[in-house]
Amino acid sequence: MTLDVTELTIRFGDRVVVDRLTFSVPDGARLGIVGESGSGKSLTTLAVLGLLPDRAEATGSVRLDGEELLGLPERRLARIRGRRIGAVFQDPLTSLDPLRTVGDQLAEPLRLHGLASRREARAEALRLAALVRLPEPEQAVRLYPHQLSGGQRQRVGIGAALAASPGLLLADEPTTALDVTIQAEVLDLFDRLVAETGASLVFVTHDLAVLARVCTDVLVLADGRAVETGSVERLLAAPQHLVTAALVAAARATSWTPAEGEA
Repeated sequence: MTLDVTELTIRFGDRVVVDRLTFSVPDGARLGIVGESGSGKSLTTLAVLGLLPDRAEATGSVRLDGEELLGLPERRLARIRGRRIGAVFQDPLTSLDPLRTVGDQLAEPLRLHGLASRREARAEALRLAALVRLPEPEQAVRLYPHQLSGGQRQRVGIGAALAASPGLLLADEPTTALDVTIQAEVLDLFDRLVAETGASLVFVTHDLAVLARVCTDVLVLADGRAVETGSVERLLAAPQHLVTAALVAAARATSWTPAEGEA
């Protein structure tokens, strides 16, 4: 599934927070959007999802396989979210319902979009729990989010995002709240599942080292503007912008180096 963003501008009153942003994600591609806090990266993903705050104004164009998303009625956007675009957010505690079981939440996209009967959805929830490698899937689907670890909750979020087999997956800082070991496991899971499903990926983070684990191309944002774009390998080897250079230096400071084939 192809995403084309053209001249996207997001304003809060007179304040421009995303300024004429243009990028494309071809079918099956993996684009990382990286930048410091306040660079506009998360607002960009919210614009794609049609979830910007009411006081935000977005202009320009956001097209998914040629269909314009900006300005679509909520009823139509609700049919696109989950079915054609899956989303994984930073804190699964805020995106998961504490009063519903893991199985119910894994199956929800299937029921919401009429893709499975109740019995089929339950069976699919168990399959998804195993797919994202929750321990003891048969038991895990009966648990509630607070009974899981942070890494396990994020696995549920990833499973729910992939439940309806969307063509585009948006991940907004999905590993920020996790410790380093669990973060690596979740990144490996992203890498494997995106490869298996063939979905296009937009991965948002402030950490270039994290991004390089799952993406092949990078868009660097600063103050709402694109300041550099290119392959992960090229940006790591020869950053052209001061912001990119600072992100590369921070990644090197973690003593991280990309494994063969990652860059």
